[in-house]
Amino acid sequence: MGTTVVFANQKGGVGKTTSAVNIGAYLAEAGKKVLLVDFDPQGNLSSAVGADGTREGIYESITNGTPVEQVTQETSVTGLHVVPSSINLSGANVELVELEDRELYLKKALESVRDAYDFILIDCPPSLGVLTVNGLTASDSVLIPLQCEYFAMEGLAQLLQNIKRIQGGLNRQLGILGIFFTMYDSRTRLAQDVVQEVIGYFGKRVFRTIIPRNVRLSEAPSHGQPVHQYDPDCVGARSYQKLSEEVLDRVQA
Repeated sequence: MGTTVVFANQKGGVGKTTSAVNIGAYLAEAGKKVLLVDFDPQGNLSSAVGADGTREGIYESITNGTPVEQVTQETSVTGLHVVPSSINLSGANVELVELEDRELYLKKALESVRDAYDFILIDCPPSLGVLTVNGLTASDSVLIPLQCEYFAMEGLAQLLQNIKRIQGGLNRQLGILGIFFTMYDSRTRLAQDVVQEVIGYFGKRVFRTIIPRNVRLSEAPSHGQPVHQYDPDCVGARSYQKLSEEVLDRVQA
């Protein structure tokens, strides 16, 4: 059985989707079979890997019981598949709240494919609503991207409280795979201070590799490609490759 990892942070714009796409792509390059699950109604992950957003996706799986295998699409990276999202998923936010066991719908949908992949990577919306709770409940562990900015620690404290709640009931096996920094600008004192503060507090839970601000990283999604296809030699690509190697080491440890 493979491992299921959710990318979570209730703050938007921290590089969550970029990280899910590029870590997934590098794991696939390393010979792993990887399924990306776009569980954000904005559908940014789907478009970042060139998925067809007009076809059925994860919304149909959790609401109509359409098998995940039927809504999975291939990407331009060998071994990397995606279950796309659509704007319909924003309706699920409301629909699920009314239902019993509303936190378990994603977990149930993914059960049939857990053995088919080495990694299932889930991208959640930037909130702590019912969709993110589904993502946390369906996963073995959490990866937390953290932007190097003033309020980073505040948001992190809230997220960790919610993870603790999930660990207390819905998913006792949920672990924190680690915290990593994104959009790092070495020229600012603030970025350096945030890194030191988080490492001082969380120690070895923090990945060594830091993802810098990089124009090529933000350009790649508009071409429907992971960064290693768009510009393999840019600093963003090299950083995600190193981070992916660290992720693989931690999962296999």
